[in-house]
This record gives sequence, C-alpha cells and structure tokens, in this order.
Amino acid sequence: MNDAFLRACRSQSVPHTPVWFMRQAGRSLPGYRQLRQRWGVLELAQTPELAAQVSLEPVHLLGVDAAILFADIMLLPIAMGVDVAIVDAVGPVIDEPLDTPDSFARLHPFTPDRVEYLTNTIKLLRAELNVPLIGFSAAPFTLASYLIEGRPTRTWAKTKSFMLTNPAAWNQLMTTLSDAIIGYLQTQVAAGAQAVQLFDSWVGALAPEHYRQHVLPHVQRIFKALESQKVPCLHFGTDTAGLLRDFAAVDAQVIGLDWRVDLASAHQQLPGKALQGNLDPTVLLADTAVIEAEASRLLTSAPKTGYIFNLGHGVMPDTDDRKLKHLVEYVHAHS
Repeated sequence: MNDAFLRACRSQSVPHTPVWFMRQAGRSLPGYRQLRQRWGVLELAQTPELAAQVSLEPVHLLGVDAAILFADIMLLPIAMGVDVAIVDAVGPVIDEPLDTPDSFARLHPFTPDRVEYLTNTIKLLRAELNVPLIGFSAAPFTLASYLIEGRPTRTWAKTKSFMLTNPAAWNQLMTTLSDAIIGYLQTQVAAGAQAVQLFDSWVGALAPEHYRQHVLPHVQRIFKALESQKVPCLHFGTDTAGLLRDFAAVDAQVIGLDWRVDLASAHQQLPGKALQGNLDPTVLLADTAVIEAEASRLLTSAPKTGYIFNLGHGVMPDTDDRKLKHLVEYVHAHS
C-alpha cells in the first residue's frame, strides 16, 4: 500500500508529497467520457461495477496517491427520499424544493440499506486499490442550499433568507442533514473507506458571523461524531479565506484550501492542521511551463510535513489528462 496520503493527513513524514485531485474520478478522463455516452451520472454512481471502474481510472492513468469514491453529493438526499435529477449543463435539479418548514417532513431518516450500492462499490475498490480510498459527503449547508433553491445558484438568496428569517426551522433542517451525514460517512468507513472528506462547496457565500451562528456548530458535531471511526477527516470549502479560522475550528486533521487562500499564510493561521490544496484548476489549461512554475510555487510555500497537493476545486471538464499525469509526476519528483 502506498500510504503517503494517509501519512500526510496525520502530519507524518512522507517519501514524497502525495497528490490527488478533487473530481479526478470522471469529468475529463477518456474512460469516463465513454461511459457517459451510455449512462447518466446517477446510473454510473448507483452501479457498483461502473462506479468502481470510474474510481480506478485516475489511479491507473494518472498515478495519484489516493482514490476518491465516484459518487454524487446528491446521493444522500436521494437516500432521504428527495427526487433529484442531474441535468446536463445545469447540475442537480429538484422540481419540488424543500423551501418551507413543513416540507422538511419529506426527508426520511438515513439508513445504510438505502446506499447498499455504494458500500458494494467501496468493497470492490478496496479489493483492487494499492492507494487509500477517500469517501465523502457534502456538508449540511451545501446540501441545504440545493434542497431550498431547487437547483444551482450564484446568489444563494433563498437559502440565506430562509436561514435568517426562520432560524428554528433552519436549525431543524441542519440537524436532520447532519444526522444523515454522520450515518452516511460512518457507513462508508464501515465498508472500507480509509479517509473521509466533507465538501462545503458554497459555504463561502456566508458572512463569518452567520457561519459561526448557523452552520459551524452542526459541522463541529459531524466531525466530533466521526472521531470514533479512527480515519483521517478532511474539511474543504470554497471562498473560505474570510472565515478560515472558523472553518478550521473542527476536529478534522486536514483543511482543504481553494486557490483564493495563500498557502503559507494558511499554514501560519492553522497550526496543528495538515493542509490540502490549492492550485487554481485553470492553471491546467495553460502550457506545461506554467503548470510546473505554479506547482513549484506551492511546493515552496507548503509546510514540510502535513501537506497534500491538490487543486483548489475540482478538475475542469476541458482538462487534458496528460497534463494531470505530468503534474503528478512533477510533484513526486520535486518533493
């Protein structure tokens, strides 16, 4: 087992800086694109043999130091009884949003049997992998935003308005989602996931004081509940530069950074935390010399231990997989 990723999560010495990429399973890779000509995203994610195939492709093709489970963040709401469609060029769409306190009654409690396909995928992967497997879930704010808005948004106006005008109902929703996330991630670990990441993709839309009051206590409870699982926990969000200390005030060993955060500054602000990130994904659309220069800059700024090289968000669909592979090789050779 190449355990460099797990060692870095625990701020232990490593033979090289470990590398993996958010959204490495899917998006730009040729095998995934072939599968998508026949199957939709949810069909792939809910078919263990196909989901395992997609999860394995970047390990074999790119040489990354960790695999991430191919899934979709909306699998958990689906398991809770929400009718979700993934619309090409749009994203998750819920025709009947949960945007009133009464509508929250439509959410079913999470039970592991509702994601048996996911546990089967994990077991298939553990039998094949020689690198660690990362499980994941969206964080409660990000899930709540999809449930309330009904589709992706650039303003999160309905979500934030609901949060501020219905604080008791918001707390109820966040508690329900947090309970489900805890069970969902525990189920993944029981099936064989060796680390878990909580994605809060849209939390940077919040003012710091609103994050502290309405979101942070729920995220802290999630990570506290995961301590007993004895696996590294990673916490990632975008646009978190303005609330970085609060965002990191959780029992997660690793804090993922987007490209808007200075890596050296984050290391100073977050003593005791391993860091993950944070190359701007658009750098991979540039030529090789630019990619190498940017990677070198990050490696120079990164802490000597407790660092995982990653992008500041997911791989972009137009990324050339040959550039991804070259980046992995460059980081391994220069760290």
